Amino acid sequence: MKNRRFDFTIARGAQIFNRTLAVCLCSGFACLYTATAQNEIDVQKDIDVIGRTKPILVSVSGFTGEALQVLQFDLYVQGFAFTNAEAAQYLISGSNNGNLQGRASDRFNKNTLVSKAYSGASLHRQVHAFADDFVQALALGRKGIAATKIAFKGDSSPNSEIYIADFDGHDAQGVTKDNTIVAAPCWVPGRLALYYSSYKMNHADIFYHDLSTGSRKAFARYGGSNMSPAVSPDGSKVAMILSKDGWTDLYVCSADGSGLKRLTKSPQDESSPCWSPDGKWIAFTVQHRDFQICVVPAAGGAAAELVEGEDPSWAPNSRTLVYARRDGSRYVLSLLDVPTNQHKDVTRIQGSTSQSQPSWAR
Repeated sequence: MKNRRFDFTIARGAQIFNRTLAVCLCSGFACLYTATAQNEIDVQKDIDVIGRTKPILVSVSGFTGEALQVLQFDLYVQGFAFTNAEAAQYLISGSNNGNLQGRASDRFNKNTLVSKAYSGASLHRQVHAFADDFVQALALGRKGIAATKIAFKGDSSPNSEIYIADFDGHDAQGVTKDNTIVAAPCWVPGRLALYYSSYKMNHADIFYHDLSTGSRKAFARYGGSNMSPAVSPDGSKVAMILSKDGWTDLYVCSADGSGLKRLTKSPQDESSPCWSPDGKWIAFTVQHRDFQICVVPAAGGAAAELVEGEDPSWAPNSRTLVYARRDGSRYVLSLLDVPTNQHKDVTRIQGSTSQSQPSWAR
């Protein structure tokens, strides 16, 4: 594959700087950012800055059917692999005759990590809860992600709708019934609410949707297109791509819609804004096609290619990614545990031929 020029830019306030993205999309091989006058990216092969790790070995016994499948899925995409009791570091056992009974112990230290009965929810949710309890009990510096949610766009040509589901795609529920084109859902941090774009009013507008009450309101309805909302980590600001002034540029405003500020002015079309965790920087792309998903140290340096795909979104554990993977003429959502390179497709949604643009709730 030939090297191609991609312009990745980060905006701060009303000034533009070149900086490294924490997660990015690259074409072909891993990328190395250089701050040249032309804002070019040098493309190099065989760069590995991820620090790959081996999966943690566990054995599982006693669970059957759905409970076993869900538990194995939950743990696999968080860096675990399965073996027999003689080779495992952790022993997981239990039963799912009625309510779930779960137990996990350390084979070497001989101590019990989890021993608990689960009830009051579906079997699927009970298994998620047990998986999260096990991950947290290992004191790995992170909580489990099995009980988290994702939002995404589901296509049923020629229209699309916004859905939310468990992180594994289970129990998907339609958020919109617009019978038109919708795009780019984005969770509001710490709230059961989304921003997204919709042509419901025969125009590309950005909506705010409170999922707890079902109410929604138009957030941005400027002339031209209103696309790609991205909420700051503290929820106080929203970045978006607008073409209200004849250019397709990056804007930011307060969460109440006030104080709109234009951050870029370029003949190229910007897209896909993304806030840095500290809320000081906004990353966005200027060109995108044939994407590879890459990671790069936040302090700068070489980027490493992870997997072919688009629209990556980090899990709250900062090690698992959800992304859209092309499968022929459609997209499917897939999960990747970055340190171990273990990945699984999520459950495909009935009534939707293609799923893309995922956003992980935080």
